[in-house]
Amino acid sequence: MQFYSESLTSYKRLKTREVKIGNLLLGNGHPILVQTMTTTDTMDTMATVEQSIRCIEAGAELVRITAPSKKEAENLQNIKDELRRRGYDTPLVADIHFTPNAAEIAARIVEKVRVNPGNYVDKKKFEQIEYTDAEYAEEIERIRDRFTPLVKICREHGTAMRIGTNHGSLSDRIMSRYGDTAMGMVESAMEFLRIARAEDYHQIILSMKSSNPQVMVHAYRLLVNHMIEEFGEAYPLHLGVTEAGDGEDGRIKSAIGIGTLLEDGIGDTIRVSLTEDPELEIPVCKDIVKRYTNVVSNDIVPAIEKFPYSTFEYNRRETFAVSNIGAKQVPIVVADFSKFEKITPADLQSIGYTYDAATDKWNIGDAAADYIFCNAALGFDLPGTLKVILYHQPWLAAADKTKYVPAFETDQYLDDSVEKSAFLNLVMIDCYSEGYHEQPLEKIFSKLNQDKTAVICLSSTNKNTMQSIRRMFVELMNRGIKNPVIVISDSTDTTMDQSLIHYAVEAGGLLLDGFGDGVCFGHYFGNRKVFPKTKTLNSIAFGILQATRTRISRTEYISCPSCGRTLFDLQETTAKIRAVTNHLKGVKIAIMGCIVNGPGEMADADFGYVGSGVGKITLYKGKEVVKRNIDSNIAVDELINLLKENEAWVETQ
Repeated sequence: MQFYSESLTSYKRLKTREVKIGNLLLGNGHPILVQTMTTTDTMDTMATVEQSIRCIEAGAELVRITAPSKKEAENLQNIKDELRRRGYDTPLVADIHFTPNAAEIAARIVEKVRVNPGNYVDKKKFEQIEYTDAEYAEEIERIRDRFTPLVKICREHGTAMRIGTNHGSLSDRIMSRYGDTAMGMVESAMEFLRIARAEDYHQIILSMKSSNPQVMVHAYRLLVNHMIEEFGEAYPLHLGVTEAGDGEDGRIKSAIGIGTLLEDGIGDTIRVSLTEDPELEIPVCKDIVKRYTNVVSNDIVPAIEKFPYSTFEYNRRETFAVSNIGAKQVPIVVADFSKFEKITPADLQSIGYTYDAATDKWNIGDAAADYIFCNAALGFDLPGTLKVILYHQPWLAAADKTKYVPAFETDQYLDDSVEKSAFLNLVMIDCYSEGYHEQPLEKIFSKLNQDKTAVICLSSTNKNTMQSIRRMFVELMNRGIKNPVIVISDSTDTTMDQSLIHYAVEAGGLLLDGFGDGVCFGHYFGNRKVFPKTKTLNSIAFGILQATRTRISRTEYISCPSCGRTLFDLQETTAKIRAVTNHLKGVKIAIMGCIVNGPGEMADADFGYVGSGVGKITLYKGKEVVKRNIDSNIAVDELINLLKENEAWVETQ
């Protein structure tokens, strides 16, 4: 196994170098810090100060402020002085793109600067250039000459630095040699890190951000691997999914990317990038981080002796199909109706099925659950594609054995005298929880290997649930067991915001590794009677499948979180675009506040809406400019026209 984590079967933080940022210590086992970025004009000192204070009082431990030119960098002094005058000593971070001069000014003022290797020295014109080794080496020397002065200033002033690579802003030079890959992201950062180390400067944090959680996770893992191999040590890591968007989708995407890495002990500070006011990012950060506070490592899960898959690239686990589950079919969604005393046709509306009594027909939405799990057969005919999962005894009483399928505890499954379905049987396996040795796993594995009707349902009551279920997937792969698997994740969190993060981390992390042919989410509060939030859980399930790119059921928005560079009201515009395009299943639309977060940061978007001046918008198809400097008053209509011209538009029903 290639190294990137202290443990893949229990929670252990990766040991990283210690970095000092003002009065804070980062890395080396110190608590994970949360941070955000202001959205005000940096030249508006008081507005930036007031917003910074709101962020700090919400719990931000670092506050980042954009410095796109020398004048903004110089004004950081006024902002810092006012914050200190008011009694706030939270370290400030200057965000730099394109302008080394601004970085060198800011490094003398604030406690940390962030530079992007893709546009600090290199330029991005989307040109393919073939470099000889000698020419490539010359480019590295050019970077060294331009970057070294900043390194020396930071070392002299005790200023920390984040080398922050973004997937969408890789330079033409990196793209020409490595392509649009996680490896290209890693090498982009490593070039700058090598220069800093040559100057004996080590107050460095690194990041590998992408709007695609899959790319982001692979890039961070590769970065850790390469730092350990080349330097024998790792530097602290700042985690974030860039341009995650807003609302539920933004939270899901961020939690999947950040949480998957934190589960493996990777990450020393996090920022959740939402297209919302920056102080609203902090509660989401806190909900993620608290999962990793005072965690006791669970050593009951056996070590992995043979590693059967690559952790640096996506490959879905090979399975055979059982009905509509497994093989190359998209992962299914199972809706939990087990707490309903009686289910009516109207209840199915929450999971995507609407019954029209006048026509006696069902309408089925793109995000309609594939199965429901309940306690007894229903008193009405089911929609054509929906099936029902029952425990064995109620299943025996069900008249239609094609619409109803049984779920078995392991002892029932092994008992050959127990009646089973001819085409689909669900087998519940607990993954390494307390008492897991009592399960006759060898017999179960032996029977599964011969059973083409069995779908495995994996769950765990361990605190490190994701690692426990992943370990069972490894066991299945090593034994050549190719039955499809449904991942079950139950939350006992007191709020749905916390539960969303719980599901996104546990199921999302497994899906990113290619594990899982379906998901089922339960929400429990012990003995308290809480009405099931089936609509929310169904939306979260499809959101997680969408964010992991395993099942596309809705429009995807890649929306930057706004900052002082933004040239229009990003939240209002995002809401406006979402309102008229959210029916375009599978279309990826990027909404970017300025050219810094423009064509590069859009990465794999199909269409882009980018601020190009005050009140002016430029539209993109992929990374190609289609219409420049459109008046913002008509830009949304022009975006719709662009979608129509490219046959990406469908009229709403």
